[in-house]
Amino acid sequence: MYTHRQQLFLDHVAQTSEFPLLLEIERAEGIYMYSPEGKQYIDLISGIGVSNVGHRHPKVIGAIHSQLEKHMHLMVYGEFVQSSQVLLADALAKTLPKPLESVYFTNSGAEAIEGAMKLAKRYTGRHEIVSCFHSYHGSTQGALSLSSAESFKQAYRPLLPGIDHIQYNTLSDLTKITHKTAAVIIETIQGEAGIRIAEDTYFTSLRQRCTETGTLLILDEIQTGFGRTGTFWGFEQYTIIPDIVVCAKGMGGGMPIGAFISSKEIMFALANNPILGHLTTFGGHPVSCAAALATLQVIQQENLLEGITRKEQLFKQLLIHPKIRSVRSKGLMIAVEVESFDVLKPIIDKAIEKGVITDWFLHCDNSMRIAPPLIITEEQIEQACTIILECMN
Repeated sequence: MYTHRQQLFLDHVAQTSEFPLLLEIERAEGIYMYSPEGKQYIDLISGIGVSNVGHRHPKVIGAIHSQLEKHMHLMVYGEFVQSSQVLLADALAKTLPKPLESVYFTNSGAEAIEGAMKLAKRYTGRHEIVSCFHSYHGSTQGALSLSSAESFKQAYRPLLPGIDHIQYNTLSDLTKITHKTAAVIIETIQGEAGIRIAEDTYFTSLRQRCTETGTLLILDEIQTGFGRTGTFWGFEQYTIIPDIVVCAKGMGGGMPIGAFISSKEIMFALANNPILGHLTTFGGHPVSCAAALATLQVIQQENLLEGITRKEQLFKQLLIHPKIRSVRSKGLMIAVEVESFDVLKPIIDKAIEKGVITDWFLHCDNSMRIAPPLIITEEQIEQACTIILECMN
């Protein structure tokens, strides 16, 4: 028997699967979400990597309220000087190495991927793009074209031509990058593949190959950015500098925003031949920018990065069970592998019933996703892991 709102959801909200969770959430705070009846859930996935500073962080809420007192939308992107946009762009540039200092704001990660693809084609004059097998960059037609998962793509063909795929962390595949390649787009850590981590030598060789062939290196930091891996950007843990960085998810503190970031030289390619080479009405919305700036400042001022490795190790120490085959992690980006989806799904369902929300990965359905808000305490980690292990039993 469905509640009234659940029935309205089924009747009028477009469905993306035949088995939605149908959880009714009335409010959220910190790492917790609450049902209308007051049942508390620990959010171990941060709305899929979004709520890095927790739900409704007071400083993010304060920044939103402050911006609402000034203005909301004024003009399509790139025409007016808006304080929250320029202050956020400046703050982002200060987290990045030179020459990454020019920011184009979007509404989402997929839109940022689309913009980065266009920029690479426009700047290089080439049209071929290389991405990785088992990658995920979004569901819009351009972003979907980058995927190797035919089961997700076959119903929407024809998609973009000129896409080739390489194996992540496989040096021999780098020869597929040629002087015809506009860009290589790669996740710093493969997220939906189940937290796959490359060697430093791989990224060094990838950077070298891109430089040799005049190919732009685009790093997808949509999941890894804004502190998720223990450094502000995931690529800080490698000895490389990309040509374009793409971010979203944890950027907005719960508000919708994304960006692609490059050098001023590369980014200026969108300003001519044709003029207005990339347009968005709501990209860089002032309220979202204010929230994102507050989020960035919370991560820095509250030193959230300091405890990430310790929290990662605590999860790994506690998640020991005969059903667990392995735990792959980088910071608070964790995959807990079991035998199969048939083993995993009942564990996830039971955990939700007991008040812990987690799920699986799009391209790795035998692994449990754990990516809690960075503010989670060690006591809360212990509580969540105890419940997960009870569910495994």
